[in-house]
Amino acid sequence: MNSSPALPAALKRRKLPIGIQTFREIREDDCYYVDKTGMAVDMVKAGKYYFLSRPRRFGKSLFLDTLKELFEGHQDLFVGLAAETRWDWSKKSPVIRISFGAGVVHSCAALDAKISEQLDINQQTLGVCTSQPTLSGRFGELIRLAKAKFGQRVVVLVDEYDKPMLDNIMATDMAREMRDGLRNLYSVIKDSDAHIQFAMLTGVSKFSRVSLFSGLNNLKDITLDARYSALCGYTDADIDSVFAPELFDLDREKIRQWYNGYNWLGTPVYNPFDALLLFDTRKFMAHWFQTGTPTFLIDLLTQGHTFTPDLNRIVASESLLSTFDVDQMPVEALLFQTGYLTIADVWEMPGRLELTLKYPNLEVQASLNECLLQALSGGSARPGARIGQLYRLLQVNDFAGLQALFTAFFASIPHQWHINNPIADYEGYYASVFYSYFAACGLDVVCEASSSVGRLDMAVRFNAQVYLFEFKVVELVPEGRALQQIKDKGYAKPYLALGQPIHLMGVEFSKTSRSVVRFEVETI
Repeated sequence: MNSSPALPAALKRRKLPIGIQTFREIREDDCYYVDKTGMAVDMVKAGKYYFLSRPRRFGKSLFLDTLKELFEGHQDLFVGLAAETRWDWSKKSPVIRISFGAGVVHSCAALDAKISEQLDINQQTLGVCTSQPTLSGRFGELIRLAKAKFGQRVVVLVDEYDKPMLDNIMATDMAREMRDGLRNLYSVIKDSDAHIQFAMLTGVSKFSRVSLFSGLNNLKDITLDARYSALCGYTDADIDSVFAPELFDLDREKIRQWYNGYNWLGTPVYNPFDALLLFDTRKFMAHWFQTGTPTFLIDLLTQGHTFTPDLNRIVASESLLSTFDVDQMPVEALLFQTGYLTIADVWEMPGRLELTLKYPNLEVQASLNECLLQALSGGSARPGARIGQLYRLLQVNDFAGLQALFTAFFASIPHQWHINNPIADYEGYYASVFYSYFAACGLDVVCEASSSVGRLDMAVRFNAQVYLFEFKVVELVPEGRALQQIKDKGYAKPYLALGQPIHLMGVEFSKTSRSVVRFEVETI
């Protein structure tokens, strides 16, 4: 049932700025715009050098373009926005804008050509000409000449600062060479301090300062600064106010569950690309996830013997999430920085933050687990069709159908894959598959739910009902221990107050036949 009312006549629908990263175009074409200019002014007044890491398609490029227009003094674009009355429009500053977003570079020569191209574009824009022979020399000279010509210190904005390294992340030697080439470029920013009034670098990953910035330790990292958590992305309030004309036939709570939830220690946000595509298509789909298949990420998860239920409860220190380099890529940091996990909870002690991570929303949970299912099955079991089948079987509580579904799935997995499966133990492997199936359906799944009497393997809440699973691996003969453990331990007690049907489900797998050999259900 849709919770949003019909569109009032007074609400005006605007153009959806899908894929538009240019502030001027958004303002001149009367597009929807979520005002971030107040935060931009706050940043400029509070500091000089900034670094921000956010996942792809979160609006980093648009924010940098907004800063560019602000410093260049285009007051007409800011009419009615927060910055209009808070900015000194009498001053206009030269802006150097460098972006590595377009194209892919796979060699040092290609990187040098890309940097040279960016310097040439800025020379033409600013009307100056450099003569230094090296790229770093040209960059420094460009900054000095711009300051001399305009009589104002320079603004330096670097977009997708890390993309040349990420383009080569699985080719370690080449990634190192990219890192060294970029370090040579970025070191110019610190050396040009006297000629710079403001600088900001943005990217997806938060590479180690020591390895990449070579002394540029005056960058203020606002990635986990609560004040700027909503700098890129839309808040719940933004959706309700700015996009109110788009909500008339959409279930508001479903929008939250599917797309809200990215958190950097402050206000949670939606990925803008998701929200805009939803308003355009009127369909709940994996809009953001489908724009980039994380193949190497799936490989890292399986090669690292990842127990998939653990993905929704990872605990990591703040320093670990910032430890990312060509030679060191903790999976936790990678998942967090690329947007597949976000912050669920924070525990603080003197000098240390401990962060619990989770899936940000149903889109990521369902899509990532569907990819993991493909990896866990050796790529041959085609789990996609069975995900829909599982959902339909649960809707009517067809438990015999559920047993047949999972029996057929495990039987379809190649023998060789069982021998080489990357999960450390059989029970962990089977539990991972079960969990990922239910998670891929976008259901409320909790693994190893704790109670005073122990830990239940998996609890699922769906359609006003509760499903409690216990898994056991047996040598060959079914033993009936799984269901009995649920009853003996009283795992259903915490759910009795819900007043909903509770289904106790014991599942046993044979290590010998590699299949489901017992599937018992008892409803209370």
